[in-house]
Amino acid sequence: MRSWLADPLLVRPFGATGPEVARTLAAQINPGAPGPVVVLWPGLGAITSGLVDRGVRPSRLVLIEADPMICAQLHEHWPMARVIQTDAYAAPILLRRFDEPAAAVVAGLAALLRPARVRLRLVLGCLRASAPGAPFVQVTCLVRSPVPLPRARLRARGSAMIWRNPWPARVWTYRLAFARGDSL
Repeated sequence: MRSWLADPLLVRPFGATGPEVARTLAAQINPGAPGPVVVLWPGLGAITSGLVDRGVRPSRLVLIEADPMICAQLHEHWPMARVIQTDAYAAPILLRRFDEPAAAVVAGLAALLRPARVRLRLVLGCLRASAPGAPFVQVTCLVRSPVPLPRARLRARGSAMIWRNPWPARVWTYRLAFARGDSL
């Protein structure tokens, strides 16, 4: 709460992602796909727990969080995960520096604090820096897509509204669409 009061745009609302949302989000991830699974704004761990419950090994997790207090808690709770303290909007640059492309990128609610064009740049940048076919999965409290659609070369699919959550939520999954003749 202290972190949120100091900088309300830095931390997402507490308890915004419940177990059902975390399960819906994790279901979009292939735990057997090679490469790291990147979590932007992991918060206090519901999303991360959902991914581990799905079969993602904690050592494959890269948790990107700006709040130093949350980073310390993530280090303590997920010692095998790689925790990076930075603005999650730097993720496209960070992903290009990894030894192997990301298998998936998952984003918490804090992504919604920036304008739609900035969110779109984040999604496209992460997808382009990830493994071919890798998803970008976003939790939102919006009914519509949190990134502007339709977009050429971007496929989007939203889940049904998840009412059994502290705030009703929806999970959107984005992937790059490949034109005929493009290679994966």
